[in-house]
Amino acid sequence: MTTPIALVTETPAEHPFAQFVRILGKGKRGARSLTREEARQAMGMLLDEKVEEAQLGAFLMLLRHKEESPEELAGFTEALRERLHAPALQVDIDWPTYAGKKRHLPWYLLAAKCLANNGIRIFMHGGGAHTAGRLYTEQLLGLLDIPLCRDWQATGAALDAKGLAFMPLVDWAPQLQRMIDLRNTLGLRSPIHSLARILNPLSASCGLQSIFHPGYQVVHRDASGLLGDRAIVIKGDGGEIEVNPDSPSHLYGTDGGQSWDEEWPMLSAQRHVKPATLEPQHLLAFWRGESQDSYGQMALISTMALALRGLGEDRDSAFAKAQTFWANRSL
Repeated sequence: MTTPIALVTETPAEHPFAQFVRILGKGKRGARSLTREEARQAMGMLLDEKVEEAQLGAFLMLLRHKEESPEELAGFTEALRERLHAPALQVDIDWPTYAGKKRHLPWYLLAAKCLANNGIRIFMHGGGAHTAGRLYTEQLLGLLDIPLCRDWQATGAALDAKGLAFMPLVDWAPQLQRMIDLRNTLGLRSPIHSLARILNPLSASCGLQSIFHPGYQVVHRDASGLLGDRAIVIKGDGGEIEVNPDSPSHLYGTDGGQSWDEEWPMLSAQRHVKPATLEPQHLLAFWRGESQDSYGQMALISTMALALRGLGEDRDSAFAKAQTFWANRSL
């Protein structure tokens, strides 16, 4: 005799996170962006690991398809900052480095070193070497004597000793790193890769951001404005915070919610030839004055000027001070 199968008579309760997936994915007419508060709540659940795997993937890809709004980025950032519990470390520049370089060497690292040697405290953070064929900050820390810090205590000590510290995202926001690492599973970069640039976890005086794709620069500037942060967003070379001397640069700035824009002309009379290979040792030789590089010189001086502009210098004084810093660096 066959035992009858019991019928389910109660409707399963909806998962609390389902509402946020529905908001983003309800079709062309029904879908909308999250409000700032909804974004804060949604990211809070993601960070607290209160979502299902299917929900995480769906949420990230729906956001990617729609493209993030300033309000969403601001809400996501607020959720992270609420949970971070970072110490009160004095930092001048927040320097996210997540893209890697493939056309030119990462001259921005020499710019950061030189600024740090002149009393400007810089916190760098990155998300690992995630794409083949690119050269990442994490791979050059030892060569360039940039401290790798795995906790906040080490970060504070490095800032005091050298004015420069690098801390991997996985050590202060492991949930975000996990989302970034889903790229090879989902087939696309998620919005978290972009979000990491705006977080400014130690409340630095100025956050520098490089956003490569056109249109996103304004979104990031506006999100930083909503947060009341001081920030400058550029389309940096290869997606890193590095001014390309072969092209004009547009600076998208915000200070306490007040937006500003500034155009910097190209520095080179003609475009430089891309090197056949990227040799990291060339950076060290250039720092020591043992080799020359026209592109590198222009890139690092203008990148230093960008940071100084973020700290309140006007363009002319920023470039003059950057030139002086570089000329007087310790070899």
